[in-house]
Amino acid sequence: MIPTPSERAVRFAELHRGPALLVLPNAWDVPSALVFEAAEFPAVATTSAGLAWAWGYRDGEGIPLAKLVETVERMTAVLRVPLSVDFEAGFGRTAAEIAAAVRAVIAAGAVGINLEDRDFSGSTPLRDLNLQCEILRAVREAADGTGVPLFVNARTDIYLGQIGEPGGRRAHTVERLRAFVAAGADGVFVPALSDPEDIQAVVDGAGAPLNVLALPGVPAVPRLAELGVARLSLGSGAMRAVYGKLREVAAELKGPGTFETFTEGAIPYAEMQGLMGGGS
Repeated sequence: MIPTPSERAVRFAELHRGPALLVLPNAWDVPSALVFEAAEFPAVATTSAGLAWAWGYRDGEGIPLAKLVETVERMTAVLRVPLSVDFEAGFGRTAAEIAAAVRAVIAAGAVGINLEDRDFSGSTPLRDLNLQCEILRAVREAADGTGVPLFVNARTDIYLGQIGEPGGRRAHTVERLRAFVAAGADGVFVPALSDPEDIQAVVDGAGAPLNVLALPGVPAVPRLAELGVARLSLGSGAMRAVYGKLREVAAELKGPGTFETFTEGAIPYAEMQGLMGGGS
């Protein structure tokens, strides 16, 4: 029997409390999500960049909300594991607009979201803290009204955007994250956080499970677990690796005209058919 959205949401929240660090792979379409599920990951997330690119849009809320929701619906229709959605900055400018967008993605089957504090208006690097907290409170209220205990993962881009003086980023990050948690966030996300001392300080100070992004220089999973990190995301990394392989295939066909590259490590046709199940 396929779990209900509420059951998936409860399970997803539990995965942030151990005993193992949650490695959360990021998919960009139905086949990639099913490949990750078949590899026995306990949950799957979307990648905002990968999902946008798969539709032919740029990252940074370039994809229309309707197309994002359609992709989420297609994924949750076939997945048994929980799906969390990288919801960027919320696809709206006001708390009410973002709350409405969140209700749409919950209706599509998502049980978690990432919500970042990037200011896509271009006036400042980050949203005003009070506004971001207002948005998080509205999101929490909207989610609770659906009856699905949505896991809200509040993200700050202080490290990713190299905002402020390096020596002050740790304290600035903890300040924002604590405010996000007070406003209703269940977890926190700091992309580009890599130094073990910084990671430990954020784990100790944020007041909620910490999510980091897999990037060069980030400690391996066993060390992250020792530091108390709860969750690791891949972002667009897996998709870019796949398309790197595709570029190698193209180069081989264009160059020597052979085709060994795309046969090496390829999932057999019958196995891919099997992953699709009864979908149409």
